[in-house]
Amino acid sequence: VNMKGWLVVNGFIKSDKFQELYDFFQRAAAGEGVDLEIKTADSLLNFVGEVKGDLPDFTLFWDKDVYLARSLEEAGVKVFNSSRAILLCDNKILTAYALKNVVSTPKTIIAPKTYEGIGFTDYAFLDQAIKELGLPFVIKEAYGSFGRQVYLAKNAEEAKVILSSIGHKECLLQEFLSSSCGRDLRINVVGGRVVSCMYRWNDCDFRSNITGGGSMKNYLPTDEQKAVAVKACEALGLDFAGVDVLFGEDGPVVCEVNSNPHFKNAFVCTGVDLSKSIISYILSVVNK
Repeated sequence: VNMKGWLVVNGFIKSDKFQELYDFFQRAAAGEGVDLEIKTADSLLNFVGEVKGDLPDFTLFWDKDVYLARSLEEAGVKVFNSSRAILLCDNKILTAYALKNVVSTPKTIIAPKTYEGIGFTDYAFLDQAIKELGLPFVIKEAYGSFGRQVYLAKNAEEAKVILSSIGHKECLLQEFLSSSCGRDLRINVVGGRVVSCMYRWNDCDFRSNITGGGSMKNYLPTDEQKAVAVKACEALGLDFAGVDVLFGEDGPVVCEVNSNPHFKNAFVCTGVDLSKSIISYILSVVNK
């Protein structure tokens, strides 16, 4: 009997960019004799702690719906990545806590909590933060993708404008590493092993994201760079991830970790098809 898997995706995101990734996974699965069926998260009604119907042998979870991932786990399905790993990666504040004392990360201050309709009525905390972090510094919303919810504040006034536009959403303030301005590494890790790496840079922006106009080239990471990427994945409990590593003055610094990384650019850049590595890793775990 062929093994059956579900590729759980977000049904409300209709884009060629995402569809292309799903095609990669289905081809890789077919190559291994696995029937990988695409299921949109909204089609699987999520009763707390249970998912109804015939369940698959495993789920490749390509969405951020941690509640559904958890319900699948509670129904006895092996889920990659796990609900806990997705939760820790999706919220950059939780990522910072998980990585503290494990790998080098930028100095990070969590913005104090405020509420919808109130916002920040006092910015005294900013003066303290600037003393600790220096200028410029980075402001990141806890949730965000493709570098879009990441801002650079050159002074207190800019920081206030950014924070008032973020409003009541959770965010963090982070040291800016000038040694890595506009450049980083995206290191793809599967099953505790580095499978590909690209160097990304942008001469016109402090963020290196390809989506934001950055450039890329294949890169051979050092043992130290590989080690921090793998360690970060272990700390977050990830089966696979794209780890963004900065060039710190004293060595590699982990900036962010993506639990479902867009790997089309990495494939074009390095020739390594991440979907094949992920599918064969999942099968090695499920067949144990």
